[in-house]
Amino acid sequence: MKRLFPSMLMAAAALAGLATALPAAAQFAKPEDAIKYRKNALFVMGTHFGRVAAMANGRIPFDAKMAADNAEIATMMSKLPYVAFIEGTDKGDTKADPKIWAEKDKFNAAATKMQEEMAKLNVVAKGGNIDTIKAAVGETGKSCKACHDAYRKE
Repeated sequence: MKRLFPSMLMAAAALAGLATALPAAAQFAKPEDAIKYRKNALFVMGTHFGRVAAMANGRIPFDAKMAADNAEIATMMSKLPYVAFIEGTDKGDTKADPKIWAEKDKFNAAATKMQEEMAKLNVVAKGGNIDTIKAAVGETGKSCKACHDAYRKE
């Protein structure tokens, strides 16, 4: 039994490694599927971030639990869309600027910056202090806008 467990553990690790090594394109049957996936992930992220921002800006009443819950969802969603910016998804029903593929490193850096700011917002939202939430919403919003300004077609 002692020898079986390490073998099973190694097999599981090998399978996990293989699964993560698959190219992102293999996750989507068609480019349209990738576009739909990223648009929906960005929509959900934006909706939940927008709720926190609305509280921070005084457009809706502040509710600490609601702010924390929405920041948590927005943070989780911020990690999802970028796997779907694959070759062949620069055309069709998308607002993605073709510069994304020409400037992939810069685009990825902008995405990482937004994810970092979203994670900071998530931390401060859990504290329930509206002033720190306001500051974090401002920085997160700036990172979102910077990416939209550079990489989103209007």
